[in-house]
Amino acid sequence: METEKQKILIVDDHQMFIDGIKSLLRNQNVYNIIAEALDGKSALDVIENNKIDIVISDINMPNMSGIELIKIIKSKYPEIKVIIVSMHNDRTIISEIMMAEAEGYILKNTGKKELFDALYNVSNHGTYYCNEVLSIMMDTVKKEKKSEKAIKNLTEREIEILNLIVQEFSSEQIAEKLFISKRTVDTHRINILNKTNSKTVVGLIKYAIANHIIE
Repeated sequence: METEKQKILIVDDHQMFIDGIKSLLRNQNVYNIIAEALDGKSALDVIENNKIDIVISDINMPNMSGIELIKIIKSKYPEIKVIIVSMHNDRTIISEIMMAEAEGYILKNTGKKELFDALYNVSNHGTYYCNEVLSIMMDTVKKEKKSEKAIKNLTEREIEILNLIVQEFSSEQIAEKLFISKRTVDTHRINILNKTNSKTVVGLIKYAIANHIIE
């Protein structure tokens, strides 16, 4: 049985960028670009009337910013994944994107492989923040006051699994790596989400960075 293609919406106020993404994905048999929009409001109209799996969006757009768009999508359509593709590597903007819980953030000066990696991870229930973006976030956190109390509730095994989750390991891969069952890993995942008050993998990444669990 053929796997259903991931339905993609591209949002950017530059048609040339939209055409470039469409060209890159044209021969990919796992993605189907079903719509495009030049601003956030138009994107929401598309989402309201179509089944969308992944939104690829810029940040600076007329009528509604990419950040506002993420917040509305996550509020009304939490099943939709969002990948930001932007030229901005500003700490404040990156922090806002992460707090809005976009699943991916890559820079426009990166190559097509990074776009494919981001799409693969996000379409498989993961996240993808490019190395430059993660480095900026880590640098920001290091300048803030350390929190020691927050990680005391996590066991050594849970911290170990959290590290692997942040590194994009699946439950199956974690189970194989730690010589435990997938069911045990899934139980740990639930406990970690509860203890960190996180709802998504993005929330776990924010927690891990803020508490210096990842290096």
